[in-house]
Amino acid sequence: MLLYKQKKNQGPKGNRLLISITVLGSSGPIRFVVNEEEHVAAVIDTALKSYAREGRLPVLGSDLNDFLLYCPSVGSDSLSPWETIGSFGARNFMLCKKPRSEKTEDNRRSTEAITRKGNGNWKAWINKSLNLKISSH
Repeated sequence: MLLYKQKKNQGPKGNRLLISITVLGSSGPIRFVVNEEEHVAAVIDTALKSYAREGRLPVLGSDLNDFLLYCPSVGSDSLSPWETIGSFGARNFMLCKKPRSEKTEDNRRSTEAITRKGNGNWKAWINKSLNLKISSH
């Protein structure tokens, strides 16, 4: 009795691994099966697509060049995009966004300063208008 059908066009495949990728800032890990011969870049791409398909927050984007994959058991260095995922002997990974450059941070700081200044004026106006209505004895 045949319990399952074998796929006819199935080529020789390496071992498949169930990996778990924790996205920094997300509620929980993403788990999926990959071929141990897949490159780290392909795994990052698959993780981003799975993350978006599940509708998780925070929204990450889809450019795999903006992310680094770390393996906590290997060390503190990020994994090279051209290495195979099975070469580390691990199944748990962490996905993080690449740090932004100094120029981008300076632009963000100036935007925050403008925003704070605008909010400060609004708060000052409210406080001033409330102080006018309260008379001192």
